[in-house]
Amino acid sequence: MPDINLSIVIPVYNEEATLATLFARLYPALDALGETYEVVFVNDGSRDRSAAILRQQFEARPDVTRVILFGANAGQHVAIMAGFEHCRGDIVVTLDADLQNPPEEIGKLIAKMREGHDYVGSIRRKRRDSLFRTWASKAMNRLREKITRIKITDQGNMLRAYSRSVVNAINSCKEVSTFIPALAYTFARSPAEVVVEHEERAAGESKYSLYSLIRLNFDLMTGFSLVPLQWFSMLGILVSFGSAALFVLLIVRRLIVGPEAEGLFTLFALAFFLIGLALFGIGLLGEYIGRIYLQVRHRPRYLVEAILERKA
Repeated sequence: MPDINLSIVIPVYNEEATLATLFARLYPALDALGETYEVVFVNDGSRDRSAAILRQQFEARPDVTRVILFGANAGQHVAIMAGFEHCRGDIVVTLDADLQNPPEEIGKLIAKMREGHDYVGSIRRKRRDSLFRTWASKAMNRLREKITRIKITDQGNMLRAYSRSVVNAINSCKEVSTFIPALAYTFARSPAEVVVEHEERAAGESKYSLYSLIRLNFDLMTGFSLVPLQWFSMLGILVSFGSAALFVLLIVRRLIVGPEAEGLFTLFALAFFLIGLALFGIGLLGEYIGRIYLQVRHRPRYLVEAILERKA
């Protein structure tokens, strides 16, 4: 196979409405870079006509197009992992298929990589999301940075560039569930970020619900740090000392003042607080145990139905 400077990895899930526009903008933008490149589409078990459209595009541009077809939906980050394992470029760029990140911005990341960086993230100049989603994303970014010490200004932006060494390090990991930009940050020696434009979604709707975003951030924090467990342990110690002090106070009060019924509801409130705290701790432990359970089963992360590529 010829040497390839640039690989573009694009996960696709139910994006039939945007793919034609993506093709019309992506390939001219890549041709203008003057780099040898390939585009690796990973169809993540789409239920619409996305797979058929990708087949047509492969037939139209087999020289620079490769398509990986999953047998079932595995998730965005697993699809990107599959793209990493099959791509061949010295620089690998990830891009969403919804065109919220303009393909024309890829050149900014390549230029930054040429300065000697091995991982380049992107920051949306002006987000075209709702106010609530923008605020929630910034809040989760700050919380994640404090817990994991991973500094990613805009973690929800998938337009990122990775060196071959970072991609190889990611491929060597056998984690069932992970957040690729954070994993890359831990391996990168010289990470950087650039500001890029952001557009409204060309068509369709976001695949991330509020629940999915919460789950993603929870997986990120529990997958890269033990701080949540350590914080809960410290909180448990403080509550234990507080409960012991309150118990002593109630005993002394009973001996001096005598029994009274007015404090009954206060005790109920304290009991409910402690029960809620215990349930939260059980849930937190369950999250870490669940990650261990998924890991030890050794099931494949994804099932490939077919790979469309031109043979040498």
